[in-house]
Amino acid sequence: MKRWISLQAELGNFQQRRTIYIFALKMSFLAVILSVAIILVMLPVLEWLGLLPLRMLDAIRLGVLLAWFIGGTVSGALALLAGYAIHKLAVSRAEFERLSRTDMLSGLLNRRAFTEALEEAKDDASLVIFDVDRFKTINDRYGHASGDAVIIAVSQIFFGIFEGRDVIARLGGEEFGAIVHGRDMAERIARIEGVKTRIADHAIAVEGGSVKITISAGIADIWGERKKEVVYAAADKALYLAKALGRNRVVHESEWLNHIWQRPPAEEGQEEMPDRGEPHRYGHGI
Repeated sequence: MKRWISLQAELGNFQQRRTIYIFALKMSFLAVILSVAIILVMLPVLEWLGLLPLRMLDAIRLGVLLAWFIGGTVSGALALLAGYAIHKLAVSRAEFERLSRTDMLSGLLNRRAFTEALEEAKDDASLVIFDVDRFKTINDRYGHASGDAVIIAVSQIFFGIFEGRDVIARLGGEEFGAIVHGRDMAERIARIEGVKTRIADHAIAVEGGSVKITISAGIADIWGERKKEVVYAAADKALYLAKALGRNRVVHESEWLNHIWQRPPAEEGQEEMPDRGEPHRYGHGI
């Protein structure tokens, strides 16, 4: 019975109470049909054995009547109890699944849910990795509560902008990820530029006053059979270039490639811009 209830909670639509009543009615009807069938089989046997106190027709009428009133009522009540148990289990499972895919501070999707969405993303989309500039300075100067306020404020802006087929998530710390859809690459880049500008113009209330922050973003395109690990690595490197070029910038992966090709060899004693190589963040932390 426990296994059956668990299966119904997983496969059925028991999150709605209406489903419980429909389930109870179905179970009652099936119980009555089964009871009537058993009665119709047993009455001839009882008559043959001489144990039937009524005429056959009267016995059939009485048996059907009892099946409807007693069998239907009892089975309906039991089905309602089972339905409510399944409903409670289904709601609990749905809430657990939601919590397991949600970042508690920001209310956005978490890394696990974002990784799944990225795996399913097709053409006409770009992966964007956002990072709040100089976030550590905010924590050090105003405290971690103010840092949390910044994360929440940025998340609310993201939530109001990315909708429909777009996906937005907090990947961890001050880093966010988005899957942005659009007709062409230029349109998607323009949208990200708009997000960057909006956040830069938004004052965020913190303890002791308010702050204005900026974000940097790295963009990589999703197309064809391109592996998602490669897409993530390209967006991560583009983000790194945005940081290296002064922050508060949006950099597409093509700009990172141009920068690498056009960068002159480092002179003796001069450090080259470090390359972090393949990031290990994609798919981790699930």
